[in-house]
Amino acid sequence: MPSQWSGRVILASIGVLLVGFLAFALTTDLQAHARERHEHAQWSGARKDLSAIRYDLAAITYDKALTTNQRTALLAQVASTLGQLATTEQALSANNADLYVQGVSIGTLENCVGGIQKAYQQIGAHNENLAAEDISASSAACLTVAGGTSSGLVYPFDFPDPDVLLVGGTYFAYATNSVAGNIQIIKSTDLTTWTPVGNALPSLPHWATPDATWAPAVAHIGANYLLYYAAEVAGPGGGEECISVASAAQPQGPFVDNSSAPLECQPSLGGSLDPSPFIDTDGNLYLVWKSNGGTEPATIWSEQLEPTGTAFLANATPSQLLVPTQAWESGVVEAPDLVTSGGRYLLFYSGNNWNSANYAIGVAICTGPLGPCTKPLSQPLLASTSSFDGPGGESVFTDGSGSYWLAFDAWVPGSVGYPHSRDLYLRRLNILGATPTLGSVP
Repeated sequence: MPSQWSGRVILASIGVLLVGFLAFALTTDLQAHARERHEHAQWSGARKDLSAIRYDLAAITYDKALTTNQRTALLAQVASTLGQLATTEQALSANNADLYVQGVSIGTLENCVGGIQKAYQQIGAHNENLAAEDISASSAACLTVAGGTSSGLVYPFDFPDPDVLLVGGTYFAYATNSVAGNIQIIKSTDLTTWTPVGNALPSLPHWATPDATWAPAVAHIGANYLLYYAAEVAGPGGGEECISVASAAQPQGPFVDNSSAPLECQPSLGGSLDPSPFIDTDGNLYLVWKSNGGTEPATIWSEQLEPTGTAFLANATPSQLLVPTQAWESGVVEAPDLVTSGGRYLLFYSGNNWNSANYAIGVAICTGPLGPCTKPLSQPLLASTSSFDGPGGESVFTDGSGSYWLAFDAWVPGSVGYPHSRDLYLRRLNILGATPTLGSVP
């Protein structure tokens, strides 16, 4: 198991941790105050205070993850935040029976927060393997705390921009840096229980900025697994987002990128990101990605790659697939994923502001891997629901039976926007009709 885990795991779980502190504070007087369930107004006010404190603590923890020399300052801020929590304890304790009303027991909360606390302790002791085991052991309890699996939630920790690949009988999921270094990996054999693996990309090429990698996608090409990802260009004159590719002999990595320059950049268009490889039915390989917008609006592109997948085909030029044209997109199209079935080409994409509840998933129908593409719907395929907010960063994959699934990230309602976590969700996908439809959860 890779050993590049970092303290950033606490960011992915901080909401759960604070709820655990609350649970411990309430246990002693649970029975005595059960009769006071009617005080919902007081409970509501306290929850708002707690939400604000959670946000502050999450931001502090994120700073710690990026600058490890601030550990002393972090601990001081944590102590201060816990002091603020004490000011809401009295109001909350009068309403702790609501936890049972919501279907979450004190024992479940304790199991969840206990696992997170153990993992954090193991990280401090530089025992990354035990930290991964503690996270895995607490995942089921944390799923319950986060609302259960009825909405498709399968991994209740930060896992943005997911990409899922089935290899043999194991599903490997890759995501934007958060828990484990540059590109994080988790794995599952049943799509419901996921185990952290670690960091897929331990080192970056010299031109890339550390701690600034996003939106991975992996394809099995020949004897290699290729990981396409976005990174920020380092040094004077850099700062734009560009696309690169790393290779490995196995799906869990470690992936290696020895490139001297990005694969694709488009600086005049604001940079390039969200790469997604596509293998056509004739075996030809393409890369689909998004330009940020500069002299043109945000745009989704496609270009044919060489058979090795590590360079574009000689004399090939990018083809424009999609631009924002609908009100719900609010000028943004991104996170493309191209799928073919039954002679049709479907382009799934995200639109609107990723940092809001308005983010959503759309679909277009294309005549081929180089377009053109049209939008059959005037609204998103999937938008915010009562169970999650701002779904996006989607990817499509098939299970062992050939059935299609949609993987996506989404915010917990009430905790929308950075630095809150975007958890991993899965939904079945039916692409046989005139337009795709979403089905059941795992």
